[in-house]
Amino acid sequence: MNVLKSERMLKVVLLTFSLAFNTLYCIGSFASDEYVPLQGDIIFQSLPNGDIANAIEGATRSPYSHVGIVISTSTGWKVREAIESVHDTDLSVFIERGRNNSIDVFRLKSKYQKYIPKFIRATQKYLNHPYDIRYRMDDESIYCSELIYKAFNDATGLRMGKLVKLGELHWGKYEKLIKSIEGGTVPINRKMITPVDLSKALQLELIYSSF
Repeated sequence: MNVLKSERMLKVVLLTFSLAFNTLYCIGSFASDEYVPLQGDIIFQSLPNGDIANAIEGATRSPYSHVGIVISTSTGWKVREAIESVHDTDLSVFIERGRNNSIDVFRLKSKYQKYIPKFIRATQKYLNHPYDIRYRMDDESIYCSELIYKAFNDATGLRMGKLVKLGELHWGKYEKLIKSIEGGTVPINRKMITPVDLSKALQLELIYSSF
């Protein structure tokens, strides 16, 4: 009986260790008491004070000025994002960069999770593209929510969120900034996908918030 009990106890210990190891492997180098990342999570933040970030948040009347997609790599959890260029950033660095380290995380609803591998692969073709400060929907340069929107559409044929025209946003306060970027005009008919309009996509559900 003692031998049998010892064998059972050993199995329990090995099973516990295995579960713990798998959990650590899935989490990678990122540790959080609250948010547990999952491949394909869409993570939103408010960038530090700056003309562009303030204009995005003010014109859309939302706390979101930036967004990226969470991916698992051999060196830990990263966020693939378009900021300066399209590249990968450590998840912990991404979070620490935002105002008050605040994030909102949205996850694909269960019926759409089958697309995640293809979704992630679709982001790869945009790597190293320069950042698009003019927020156009061409492929020459890419902005943050455009990366997510286009990759999901490329992978699934579905639209994530709704395109809006600049003229539909509260842009008046930022007219001088827009004109300086555009060379003297305000392209009110330019269509774009804003971070907050991306967050309203029917495919997504909010799973974590620290705002």
